[in-house]
Amino acid sequence: MAVTLTGPVVRPETPTVTVKKPKSLLKSIARNKVLLLMCLPAIVFFVVFSYGPLPGVWIAFTSFNYRDGIFGSEFVGMRNFEFLIQSGQLWQLTRNTLLYNLAFIVLGNILQIALAIMLNEIRSKYFKKISQAIMFLPYFISVVLVGVIAFNLLNFDTGAINALIEQTGGDPIKIYSTAGLWPIIIILFQLWQSTGYGSIVYFAAIMSIDNSLFEAAAIDGASAWQRIRYIILPSLKPTFIILLLFSLGGIMHGNFGLFWNLVGNNAALFATTDIIETSVYRMILSQNNFTSSTAVGLYQSLFGFALVMLANWIVRRINKDYALF
Repeated sequence: MAVTLTGPVVRPETPTVTVKKPKSLLKSIARNKVLLLMCLPAIVFFVVFSYGPLPGVWIAFTSFNYRDGIFGSEFVGMRNFEFLIQSGQLWQLTRNTLLYNLAFIVLGNILQIALAIMLNEIRSKYFKKISQAIMFLPYFISVVLVGVIAFNLLNFDTGAINALIEQTGGDPIKIYSTAGLWPIIIILFQLWQSTGYGSIVYFAAIMSIDNSLFEAAAIDGASAWQRIRYIILPSLKPTFIILLLFSLGGIMHGNFGLFWNLVGNNAALFATTDIIETSVYRMILSQNNFTSSTAVGLYQSLFGFALVMLANWIVRRINKDYALF
C-alpha cells in the first residue's frame, strides 16, 4: 500500500543581498578631515609648484616674446627641439646627467646600506649616537660652503692637495683645467654629503627586523657575516627597490647647487660636468632663451616619467609586491 506524505514544503531560503549605498563625498571628507588636513600642505605644494606651472610648457613650442605672452607668441612646433638636437648639446647633457645620477644612485645606496649595517653592529650606545651625528653633519652643510671647501683643496696656487704634492717633490696639477678629474671629484663630494643622511632609512629598516630571527641565528651559531647575508640583506631588499624606483624618477634632474658651486661657469670643464640644470640656467642667465630652456625641461620630465614607468613595469613583472603601482 502506498503511503503519501502531505505537509508544507520547506524550500531553502534565498540569501539576502545587501546593496551598500555609495557614501557621499561630503560625509567621506567629514570622516577623514584630520587626515586631509595633515595632507593639505603637501597638496598645496604640488598644486602651486607642480600643476600650476604646467601651462608654461607651451613656451617650448613657441617663439616666445614678452609682448604677446605665452599663448599669444608665434607657434613654431618642434623647432626648438630640432635646434637642441642639431646643436649636439642634448646628447652631451643627457649623457652627463644620466651617468652622474646612476653613479649617485648605485654607489650611494651601496654605501648607505653598508653604513647602516655598520651602525647596527656597534654595541656601544653612546658611540653609536656620536657616530650617527658625525655622519649626518655633511648633509646640513650648505653647497656654497662645499664649493669653498673644494676650492681650498683643489686650487692650483694655494690648494691643500697641490701643496702636499709639492712637498713630496711632485708637480702641482691644474685641477680646474683638467675635465677628466671632475667626475670623480663630484661623485666623491656628493657621496660625502649625502651618504650619512641617506643611511637613516636603511638603519630604520634594520631596526624593524624581528629580533627572534637574530636570536635563532645566534643559537644556531651564525657568525656576524652570516647574519648580515641571510637576515639583514634580504630584509632590506624591499626598501632598496622602493628607494631605487623613487630615485629613477629624478634621474634626469641633477643636483644644480652642487654642480654650480663646484664648477661654476668654467667652460673648460663643461665636457664632463655640464648637466641639464646648469645648461638651462646659463641659457636663461646669459641669453634669456626661455624657449630652448623650456624645451629641455620638458624633454627632461618626459624622459624621467618614461623611465619610471618602464622600471615599475619591470619590477611588477618580477614581483608585483615591490612595485609602486
